[in-house]
Amino acid sequence: MDLSQAIECASAFVFPGFLADDASLAAERSKNEEALAVLRDAWSSAEPGHEPFGYDLIMSLADRNRDVCDRYGIERLRDASSPNLARKLSDADLVRACATLQHRPVEQVAALAGQGAADLNVAYVNAPVSGMVMGIDIETTDRDPARGYIINVGLEFMTIESGAKPHDAHAAYFGLPQMYAEKGVPLADIHKISWSDVEGKQPFRENKAIQKAILAAVCAYPYMAHNAAFEDSWFMLHMDGYAEARRDGRILPIDTRDICRRIDPEVRTLPRDSRPASLENWARRRGTLAAGESERHLGLDDVDLMLATVLAEFSERNMLE
Repeated sequence: MDLSQAIECASAFVFPGFLADDASLAAERSKNEEALAVLRDAWSSAEPGHEPFGYDLIMSLADRNRDVCDRYGIERLRDASSPNLARKLSDADLVRACATLQHRPVEQVAALAGQGAADLNVAYVNAPVSGMVMGIDIETTDRDPARGYIINVGLEFMTIESGAKPHDAHAAYFGLPQMYAEKGVPLADIHKISWSDVEGKQPFRENKAIQKAILAAVCAYPYMAHNAAFEDSWFMLHMDGYAEARRDGRILPIDTRDICRRIDPEVRTLPRDSRPASLENWARRRGTLAAGESERHLGLDDVDLMLATVLAEFSERNMLE
């Protein structure tokens, strides 16, 4: 699919009744997701101010694709590959995160980190970390942000220093299409969110006030998330203005999972299949989660655990000012 075909796909008006059988719904989803990849690549590679279309075209196509996935059966796509979910942040993002936490030039950290940020672990322990961050975690109904919905957000702020405690916490649930009252909330086996939690709540995509508030917060402070590429990918297709601010350098995600992998020496000695960099296992090693406890997989609870654990790791490595 070329760019003109992708724009045509995104701009087309589709009558829902024409997509009634599995074959047509599957074909429409495949076409939409191919178009999304072409459009996103074209938009991100264009010079700011010279994009061939507005980012709202991408957002509207993603919204339309979610409806197609709902009618096809999102549960049938649970194991399907997720073309709109990034596996990791870029090396430039990771280097910039370290530089921001250490309040020193990106070039200085990049020189220490080396090619491909292979030695970013060296850079991290080379200087103390400090400053205000926002922790955030989202719960969703699918891995792919062009297929599912954000149904829970938890966030709070913390100054990185010895003995710090998070403050100004906020948590909220968001609604789903009515069909899920009978079908049940997707991925409930992971996040334990039921229909009663989201019933009557405004969907995240429709809640412009919460989008605006979160956008203002992530533009004001670096935000931490465990596997921040997940939140970043979802905000790119769910939060108005995020993509533009991200491209302009006004947003900096910090991945605490990458921090764990870089500076916790135990990660390199533990079996990979034990998932040593998962938040739950990392927190147990740092003593922020008791042996008999489990990660909640709920927004604010996971933010609390993440911030406590990354602070404990920084303290363990003598990285605090």
